[in-house]
Amino acid sequence: MASPKSPLQPPTYGNLITVLSIDGGGIRGLIPGTILAFLESQLQKLDGEGARLADYFDVIAGTSTGGLVTAMLTAPHPNEGHRPLFAAKDINDFYLQHCPKIFPQDGSPFAPVANLVKSLTGPKYDGEYLHNIVREKLGETRLDQTLTNVVIPTFDIKQLQPRIFSSYEVQYNPFQNALLSDICIGTSAAPTYLPAHQFEIKNSTGEVKEFHLIDGGVAANNPTLVAMSEVAKEINRESSDFFHIKPNDYARFQVLSLGTGSQNPEEKYPAHKAAKWGVLGWLTSEHSSPFIDVFMQATSDMVDFHLATVFRALHSEHSYLRIQKIAG
Repeated sequence: MASPKSPLQPPTYGNLITVLSIDGGGIRGLIPGTILAFLESQLQKLDGEGARLADYFDVIAGTSTGGLVTAMLTAPHPNEGHRPLFAAKDINDFYLQHCPKIFPQDGSPFAPVANLVKSLTGPKYDGEYLHNIVREKLGETRLDQTLTNVVIPTFDIKQLQPRIFSSYEVQYNPFQNALLSDICIGTSAAPTYLPAHQFEIKNSTGEVKEFHLIDGGVAANNPTLVAMSEVAKEINRESSDFFHIKPNDYARFQVLSLGTGSQNPEEKYPAHKAAKWGVLGWLTSEHSSPFIDVFMQATSDMVDFHLATVFRALHSEHSYLRIQKIAG
C-alpha cells in the first residue's frame, strides 16, 4: 500500500482511481460510520496504526450527513500536519455525542401537536447546535486544504440548480473554495428539518458570489455518480494527472458506495394511508416527512441501479461495491 500522501497527488495506485461515496441519511450516518471504522482498522493491520482512509481513496464524496463524514475524514488536524481531523473509529462517537442535541426530541404528551404546529411555521430543528459544532470542529479549513479530493453536492434554491463543491473544480474556480463548515451546513440543510444556509465567497478582485443552499440529497443523495463525473471531467482536461486513463474506462475505477440504510418497502408507507394525504400529509405523516424520504431514497437507488448496470455491461462489476442495509 502507498504511504500517507500529500493533498491532491495523482492517482494513488497509478492505473486505478479509488472512490469512496457516502449517502445522506441524518443520524443513520452511524451505519457507514461503522463500516468505515472496520475498513480503516483492517488497513491499519496492513500498514500500521497511522493509516487513514484519506491515504487510500483518490476521491471521497458525501451528501448531507455523508458530506459531514467526508469532511471529518479529509480535513487536516490542526496539530498533526497531514493527518485527518478524525480517525474513522471516532465518527460514531461524534454522532452519539452530538446528535441528541442536533435533533432534540420532545417527550411530552403534547409533542405531536407541537411538532405539527412547528412544521407549519418553520423547520423542525433550528440547526444552531449543528452549525456551532461544525464550525468549531472544521474551523477555517477550506475546500482546497483537504487531504484528498472531495466532492460534496448541495442545491442552490435561489438559482434552482445543484452546486457541486469539488476539489477538482476549485483549482479553476475560486468561488468553489468555500469553508468546509459552510459546505457541510449547506449540504445537510434538509427541507422541513433544518434551515437553508446562506453565505458568500469573495475572490481576489473583490467580486462576491452568494450561495443559498439546501440539502444536496435533493440532487444526489447518493453522490457516487457525481464523484465519477467530476473525475471524468478532470480526465478530459489536458493538464490532468489522469492522462493515461479514459473517462469511460470503468475497469480503472474502484468504487465503494455506502448507503445509510433503508426500510423494507413493505413496512414504510402503505398506499391505503398515502391515498388520503394532501400536502400536509406528505410532509408530516408517520412522525416523518414521507415526501422527503421517498425522494431521497429514490435518487439513491436509481444511482445504484445505473452504476451497477453500467459496470456489469462493461464486465467490470468487480470494481463496484454498493453496501446498503435494508431493515427487516
